[in-house]
Amino acid sequence: MSSRTHLWSTDFLPELMLGLENLRAHKLRSLLTMLGMIFGVAAVVAMLSIGAGAQQEVMAFIEQLGVRNLIVEAREAADEQALQKIRQLSAGLSFKDLRVIQANLENISAVSARKRFTPTKISPRPIGGDMPVVYGVSPSYTAIGNLRVAAGRFFEEAEAAAAAPVAVLGEAAAATLFGTDDPVGRYVKINEQWFQVIGVAGPQVTVQTDVAGLPAQDRNNLIYVPLYSSVFRLEDAQSANRDEIDGVYLQMKSGADIPAAAALLRGLLDVAHRGAGDFTIVSPAELLAEQRRTQRIFEMVMVAIASISLLVGGIGIMNIMLASVLERTREIGVRRAIGARQRDVVRQFLIETTIISLSGGVAGILLGVGLSQLIGVLAGWSTIVTTTSIVLAFGVSVMIGIVFGLYPAVRASRLDPVTALHYE
Repeated sequence: MSSRTHLWSTDFLPELMLGLENLRAHKLRSLLTMLGMIFGVAAVVAMLSIGAGAQQEVMAFIEQLGVRNLIVEAREAADEQALQKIRQLSAGLSFKDLRVIQANLENISAVSARKRFTPTKISPRPIGGDMPVVYGVSPSYTAIGNLRVAAGRFFEEAEAAAAAPVAVLGEAAAATLFGTDDPVGRYVKINEQWFQVIGVAGPQVTVQTDVAGLPAQDRNNLIYVPLYSSVFRLEDAQSANRDEIDGVYLQMKSGADIPAAAALLRGLLDVAHRGAGDFTIVSPAELLAEQRRTQRIFEMVMVAIASISLLVGGIGIMNIMLASVLERTREIGVRRAIGARQRDVVRQFLIETTIISLSGGVAGILLGVGLSQLIGVLAGWSTIVTTTSIVLAFGVSVMIGIVFGLYPAVRASRLDPVTALHYE
């Protein structure tokens, strides 16, 4: 038997068994002492899992937008009076803006304008869902928007140039219009125009809130049609004061300076629109970097808030262990009298506080995982329990338990053996 194994069997193992026995003898007190650690660890795990779920959803959405893309969104006026004021300066986004951008912005690999609107009526009638939104775009939108066609095909350049009455349905739009039937080859009537369905798009990541100028929208509940089909065949459904186009998607070449391109794009449109401020430029690359910074800050704040519960739990451990020192004064005196050293007494009490912290940490992790799953089911939120949150919560709980248990242990070790033996 090695000296290390001998030391474990002769010193630590008996003290570990003694510590477990002391805690088992006061079950209720031990449980109440653990509660602070349990709830603190559960709060850290649950809060970080909720935050991680929300952040991952937003970051997946931003990555789907494309880190080499720039998006120009028309900014809708708050009311008719504000719109008329804007129209005195700017006619809104237009095909002229698109031509100016293509002529002056370098390193563009793909571009698509967009005309978006919600139909007043559609046939077949949507079942169990909202009215799909129509996107008039160019064929290049598939590459820019990372759009995958799950069935059929996307429309081609010839069809786009001829304003052909063809459409590609988003996943949710296909389900609400045709249920489980195959929609490819069928027809949909949008307002008064018939369009033949030639394809179904694959699933897209969707967020429930606005993201940096991009309106919250179910990106699966869309109907894609050629841009000129939207303008010429469906224009009568639009207000005369609406923008000629309401979005421009640009994909830059690999290695292009995205922030510089975004600044130049903003300058070009500011001049063309005479400073009307009727557009927003979204750079997914900058959004992604900002979102990662926000995630780190959010995690630090959540840990700081949840650590208050752990701090309270640590104070509870210190309080109970101080009471235990007072209660076991004669026991400490006997151990010192028969040869126990100060470090032996310190180790004995630290073992007990470590057992409490470890047990509370494990129970807190289980409770935190359960809470995050329950919140995800009841609130419909995306929650992700990460290894980082578990390790962080568990590590902090053990550290706090040891730190707050150190003072009672040192105080116990410094008791005078003779005085302790005569303590009643």
